[in-house]
This record gives sequence, structure tokens and C-alpha cells, in this order.
Amino acid sequence: MGDDPELNQAEVQQYLQQPIARDPAARNYLNLDTAVLLGILFIAVVFRFHNITLPLVDAFSWRETSTAMMADNFQQRSWNIFFPEVSWTGPGPSYQGREFQIVSYLTALLYQLFGWHDWFGRVVAAFFGLVTVFSLHRLTALCWGQTHAHAAALAYALMPAAIMIDSSFLPDPSMLALVTTGVWLFAKYWAGGSRWLLPLAAVSFTLGALAKPPGVAAGAVIFYLMVRWILQKKRRQAAEVFLWGFLSLAIIGAYFSWAIYLGRSYPPYHVAGSGYIWNSGLWTFVNDGFYFKSVWNTSVWWFYGYPFMALIAVGFWIPPGPAEDPTQRTLSAIPYIWLGAAMIVYLAAAREITSNPWNYHIFHVPFAMFCGRGALLLATFASGTVLSPVVLRSICIVVVTLVWSTFPLVKTMKAPVAMNGKLLGEELARLAQPGDLVVAIAPEVGDPVAVYYSRARGWVFPPGGGDVEWSKFVADDATAIAQLEELRGQGADLFGTAKNAADNQDQLFIEHHDGVVDYLDKTATKLVDSDALLVYRITRP
Repeated sequence: MGDDPELNQAEVQQYLQQPIARDPAARNYLNLDTAVLLGILFIAVVFRFHNITLPLVDAFSWRETSTAMMADNFQQRSWNIFFPEVSWTGPGPSYQGREFQIVSYLTALLYQLFGWHDWFGRVVAAFFGLVTVFSLHRLTALCWGQTHAHAAALAYALMPAAIMIDSSFLPDPSMLALVTTGVWLFAKYWAGGSRWLLPLAAVSFTLGALAKPPGVAAGAVIFYLMVRWILQKKRRQAAEVFLWGFLSLAIIGAYFSWAIYLGRSYPPYHVAGSGYIWNSGLWTFVNDGFYFKSVWNTSVWWFYGYPFMALIAVGFWIPPGPAEDPTQRTLSAIPYIWLGAAMIVYLAAAREITSNPWNYHIFHVPFAMFCGRGALLLATFASGTVLSPVVLRSICIVVVTLVWSTFPLVKTMKAPVAMNGKLLGEELARLAQPGDLVVAIAPEVGDPVAVYYSRARGWVFPPGGGDVEWSKFVADDATAIAQLEELRGQGADLFGTAKNAADNQDQLFIEHHDGVVDYLDKTATKLVDSDALLVYRITRP
């Protein structure tokens, strides 16, 4: 690291301007950087593949099992990727307006080749997470140099939020991997790389934004670099970027228009995502403080912890000094552009993002870059030597983040909170006859985990979809019994609930709806009544 206070800002640009090295020292330098990157990737593998076979019962169970159902239905019912279908709204078809199903479709292909395993989706997500580590490293090297690249990639590899999301059966890991790769390829093209990088960047970015809409925020970086070209009078290059960008946005817009149409055309008329500022109104967001209290709580107790938050704050507040080279100076602004665009997305969708925190994933590229920057500043502060105290400080920083952030927070998020839902689903699978439809209440009301593990189709209870609130019990037993009777009329065969099932008001089903339990005792056949589960076979009307 030496005495350079700016940590070799123009390192990448200088390297690009040099011929492929015949000098042994240069070759060793390159090999050392490659070895460091491989070491970081190995660390990322360890954290993302640890306990990869965990059932879908962790803190993200609700969203994971819906994604897993879509993979099931691709493999079992139709391979048409434009018709994603869940299994928790009855016999179907249960098409819904969803993101372009990259993770679930790849998982369905694995089912077809190797048989069904609930953890295959985690494996696909984890591989996308490794792509993010690599592309983040290369993007940071362009922006701030190799040293920062190592630090940022390591920060991402160890960040609790990134570990959790990258090892969950969610679409978000594919989104971040693909948009980060697209931005990196475009930045490399902008800095003088091959023209073939432009279409590759456009394809990667487009797929990423299709995988999850927040990925569009990363497009601000491409727009920023295009504007820089316009200011530099490079109108031909800017025009090419504009055309590729227009094509990308047209494809993204066309797909999500189709998704909205699909979700509005089939029961329960559900389009994923809600809580946007144009739905709730600006003043609702203002009165709720744009949900920043929820952001703080998620950041402290789930996603980052104080050590990572402090490093991110330091890195954000003290950026690298301006480089002498204009190209390097332009590229160095990329993490701030990305963060600013992500904040705009947050302000427009704060209620949705805070309710479904995996949507924060779009922030994790700039956060990792700032975190790496902050760690380097602390490690090299007032130091003119390489081995001491820089190495000791670096080790201390890593140990603190692991002990006070990574280990405890990942353990919290991976706790099997929905295990009784899985047990209920497996009990329903044991009792069900071919073609039976199930009604199931998981420990968290609305979570389809029990329907998923029943390997059948059916309903969550209370039944939800569209504008219906399915995470809260209705006020009285009469309404709940009417809902149950309606499902029986539609062919429901089995009813099951976890005895710890509670809604978002912390009302236990067996207490709040004891009248429904009495009604089932009179009109259905009780099959299971254990400490954890209650299951009935519903009598046909």
C-alpha cells in the first residue's frame, strides 16, 4: 500500500495503457491480484453455500416458497416462462404478474435433470451471488483501483444482507448479478474497451432489470456515462448507447406490461408488488417518515449491524481524492450515481421495499464499495508501512465485522421460524390423495410454505390475492366460516393449521377463531391433533 494516501487512484488506467507485461515483477503483481480475487470468491462460496440444504423455512420463507412454486409449475405443468404460476390460489390456473423468472426457470431445469430438491433454488441464487462478487470487483477496479476492488469484494462477500439474499430462493441475486455485470461491461467499453462490450452490457443489464424492477436504478450509471460522452462531443458513441438503451427499456416495459395484464386476467388477480407512492399517496409516505424507522431497524438487527454501517458511513463521507486522469475522475463517481438512483427507487417504493427487505439488494453494490473504502481508510490511517500496523488493523476490522455483524445476523435471519409450516405441509402430503386440494395456515399467516411442502395445490387461509389482505384474520368467526365454506365448494379436501399460527396482529388462529375450530369439529373429520398441528378432512357439501 505504501505511502500513497489515495491508494493508487489511477492504477487501472495506467495498467490499461501498458502492453501485456513481459516483466516478471509485473506478472507476479497480476498473479497476486488474481490470487486475492480467487481467495475472496472462495470466502463468498463458504458463506453462501454453508447450510445450503436448509429448507425454505427462514425469515424469507414467504417469498421463497412462492418462487419455488413457480419452478415446480414450470417443470410440472408448462415450460412457458411468460406464464409464471403459483399453487396457493386453488386448482388454477394461478398465473400472476411477476418478474421474468430467471432463477425459478433455471431451478426447474435442475429439477428436470436431477429430481426435486427444495434447496436447488438456493444453489442457483448462490451462483449468481458469486457473479456479483466478481463483477463488483472488476467494476470497483475501474472506478477506484485494484486495492479498493479487493476491499469492496471482500465487504460484499461478508455482508450479512448479501449473504442472506444470495443464498435464498429469490429473484434478487440474479437481478444484482446481471445489472452489475452489465454496468461493469459498459464502463469498460466507455473507458476504451471493445465495441462488442456494448451489446453484451445491454443484454446483461436488460435481463437483470427483467429479473427484478429495482435493477433499473443501475441504468443511471449508463445514462451518466452517456451524458459524459455528449459533453465530450462524442455524439456517435452516445447515439449508439442511446439506441441500445432505448431497445433495453422497450423490452423491459413490454415485459412488465404483459406481467400486469397477466396478473389482472386470472384469479386471484395478483400483480406482485404494492405500496408505491402513486398507490398510497405522497402524504401517506410523508406522515410515515418514508418508513426510515423500518430501514434503521432492518439495518441494525438484520442486514448490516453497527460495524458494517460505520464502515459504509466512513467510506461514503470520505471518497478517494480526484484522479488526475479525466477518465478515471468520471468513473470514480459511479458508486455515488448508483446510490443516488437507488435512493430515488426507494423513495418511490418505500412501503414495498421495507415490507419485503430483499428489495434492498440494489443498494449492496455501492454499499460494498463504500464499506471497502471505509475499511481501507481505517486500516491505512497515519501508516507508512505495509506490515505494521496495516495488516493488524485489517485483521481486526474483519474480526469485528464477523463477530458483531456477519455471524449473529446471518444466524438470526436463517433461523427456521417457519419449520412448523413445513411439518404441516409434510403431514398434508402424507394424508392427501392424488388430486386433493389443501387449505393451510402456516405459523405466519399468509405464508404459503405449508401448501408448498404439501406438494399439492390449494389455498392459504384466509384466502388472499389482488387487494385482499391475507396476512390478517377476519374479525369474526361467521365470516371465516363463510370463507371456509366457499373453499369447500371449490373442492378443498384437507384443512390444516400450525397451532402457533398467528396473523400480523399477533392473533393466534386457535384462539381468535375458536368458533371455526368448533365448526370443523362438527362438520369435518379430525385426522391430526398434536402439540404442533391440527388437520381435518373436509366433508363434501
